[in-house]
Amino acid sequence: MLNRRGFLTSSLASSLAAGLVMPGNLWAQLQSAPSGLPDRSLLNSNEDAYWREMRQQFLIPPDEVYLNNGTVGSSPAPVLRAIFESYEASEKLNEADPEDYPIWGYASWNKFRDPLAAFVGCDRNEIALLRNATEANSYIANGLDLKAGDEVLMTDQEHPGGEMPWQLRARRYGIVVKKITLPKPVDSPAQVLNLFNDAITPRTGVLFFSHISTFSGAVLPARELSALARSKGIISAVDGAHVPGMMRLNLHDLGCDLYSSSPHKWLQAPKGSGFLYVRDEIIDRMWNTIATEGWDDPKIRAERFQRIGSSNVPALAGLRAAIQLANDIGMDRIERRHRQLGDYILAAMIKRGAQSWTSPDASMRCAIVTVNVPPLPRMELESWLWKERKIRIRGADPHKLRLSTPYYISKQDIDRFLDCFDEFRKKKGAA
Repeated sequence: MLNRRGFLTSSLASSLAAGLVMPGNLWAQLQSAPSGLPDRSLLNSNEDAYWREMRQQFLIPPDEVYLNNGTVGSSPAPVLRAIFESYEASEKLNEADPEDYPIWGYASWNKFRDPLAAFVGCDRNEIALLRNATEANSYIANGLDLKAGDEVLMTDQEHPGGEMPWQLRARRYGIVVKKITLPKPVDSPAQVLNLFNDAITPRTGVLFFSHISTFSGAVLPARELSALARSKGIISAVDGAHVPGMMRLNLHDLGCDLYSSSPHKWLQAPKGSGFLYVRDEIIDRMWNTIATEGWDDPKIRAERFQRIGSSNVPALAGLRAAIQLANDIGMDRIERRHRQLGDYILAAMIKRGAQSWTSPDASMRCAIVTVNVPPLPRMELESWLWKERKIRIRGADPHKLRLSTPYYISKQDIDRFLDCFDEFRKKKGAA
């Protein structure tokens, strides 16, 4: 099999010969991307230069400032090369075994599960390769034995992909969804623990919460909440859509029973790559809600939840490459960078009079900063920034802005956003 660089080069050469590659074509952009990562010594001697070089691995145009990793990340060149190499290999359909086909959903795929399990701190047999956190959350909500009247306790800041599977089950089977109201901002981990503890009743069967809130960017005390649930015989289910690739993660240390994620955000993995973690002790308490061969085989453990039928194997190759990239850079370095950039943009927005909905406790925030900026109309600002200044953000009406700070952006990018924000405020007479 060709190596990544060899495949890319040979495929590009063939495409050029056929006249298929035009300026700006994806193949041409990948060919022009650096073949290797920046020299690690730069991290100690000139960290800004290191991250500037890392930015060249992404296809986001140089004149664009991307502050919306909280919705979706951009897969860098090493990930894209791995995807295309996998497509080139799998589409030949020339496996040595006549019964072997490149179909995700009917096998263990341990060559992809092993690096993922090591990256998130669990055992291979506790992890299932799925397509996103919404799919994993739906497995959780529909797979646990709950009776009419049993309660699922969550926050009022859950993503629809986390909350709605429970709401569907409530409407269909009569479970009860209860919500605690998180302050904006959350002041401390103890505040969150007390809110959950005070809301637990004898009917509470599940604590469901986001590890990092998609609404405010608050990093909730997942370890302490999981321990609280365990102490009361309650299942803990965590929506971790934002965590892998943004922060270090060790699921065994976290102690939760269930964990879902969408690595296409901060790990920069392919769209359509996700996972479900099921602590080994409760795997046999979970029902499948998609069934094919092996759904009732206890020996394959969490693998039975990834048996979903034919799907996209090259996405798994890209996921593995994204994990390797994060390991090569170092998650400690990445998390530190995320926190530095997040703190920088938060301080600058507060200086401009924005109301922070991101926690003042530095341990409870990372790379998502949420601020309220009345009287500025959020959607008008968001559209103006993109259409007029090539800056992408995300928010919610009427005045909320959610600002994501992926490691490859620079402080100069943030300063550009801040200058444009000031310009828009002046236009609206709100400066």
